[in-house]
Amino acid sequence: MKANIMYAAGDVRVEEIPVPKIQKPTDAILKAVVACICGSDLHPYHSMHAHEHGEGEAMGHEVLGRIEEMGSEVSDFKKGDLVVVPFAYGDNTCPFCKEGLMTSCVNGGFMTGCQAEYVRVPQAQGSMFKLPDDIDEDSPLLPSLLTLSDVYGTGYHAAVMGGVNENTTVTVIGDGAVGLLAVLSAKKLGAKKIILMGRHKERTDLGVAFGATDVVPERGEEGIAKVRELTNGEGTHVVLECVGLMPAYEMSLEAVRAGGVISRVGVPQYVEAPVGFASLFGRNITLTGGPAPTRAYMEELLPDILDGTIEPGRVFDVTVDLDGVPEGYKAMDKREALKVLIRP
Repeated sequence: MKANIMYAAGDVRVEEIPVPKIQKPTDAILKAVVACICGSDLHPYHSMHAHEHGEGEAMGHEVLGRIEEMGSEVSDFKKGDLVVVPFAYGDNTCPFCKEGLMTSCVNGGFMTGCQAEYVRVPQAQGSMFKLPDDIDEDSPLLPSLLTLSDVYGTGYHAAVMGGVNENTTVTVIGDGAVGLLAVLSAKKLGAKKIILMGRHKERTDLGVAFGATDVVPERGEEGIAKVRELTNGEGTHVVLECVGLMPAYEMSLEAVRAGGVISRVGVPQYVEAPVGFASLFGRNITLTGGPAPTRAYMEELLPDILDGTIEPGRVFDVTVDLDGVPEGYKAMDKREALKVLIRP
């Protein structure tokens, strides 16, 4: 089968590799229907060092597909079912899963190798989410349903962990797919004022369509001054940080009001960050967020997609087949694409 393999920074190749097999009785094999490239895939695309023996890493952690085969411990599904899989798999029965924190499952881990024709799903019983029988490969809903795997669930997690409601003002930092869907999520949770910090107009226009009331394209001190101007000099109750770079964290510290919450879902590309008196402690700022347990939100988010109330799949603006995946990486890296959909 064809699969996308990354060998080093900037070096991604579509190669023929064996179709995955059931390795444990808790596994399932899917035939991928749609997959995608994630903004977090660009981190290794920028920084991965070549492995000593020249082997590469199978890429991709978001997939929607049909069940081809199941291990002996997978039940309540049948071959041919269309399912979406969270980027973090889990058994959905351990103490953490029962609390909705599948990303900390004692038998869990993170999906890999989803940019391929076939995908192995560990802990399939607890991870796979069955979609309605009337959804097929030609459904226009597929891109939106795929966002349940990661980006919509991650944006929603940011807003939930931030405590967004009708009484909170919100700043979203980042106009990538997660940032835009954090806007959509804040709107869903009732926020009346949502400030989107982003400088790519075609993206921030989509953010406005998703519910942003204000757009601040400036960065750094100039951007913070604009946020303060829009909030009576106070900052917002909640900041949803959807980038993961230190400048975004530093802007979060300045954009949040005293007593507010910074919710981070951008994968941090730093180890140390200010948390002392001048940054968090002195102003009673709460720092929260983390990798999203997207499986925990799927039942809640599905109905609005099915009835057309929301369309998170609008974040996909380029579609490729597997052979086009390397060009898809280049397009996202150059900001020529917001998010690339893959149709194997």
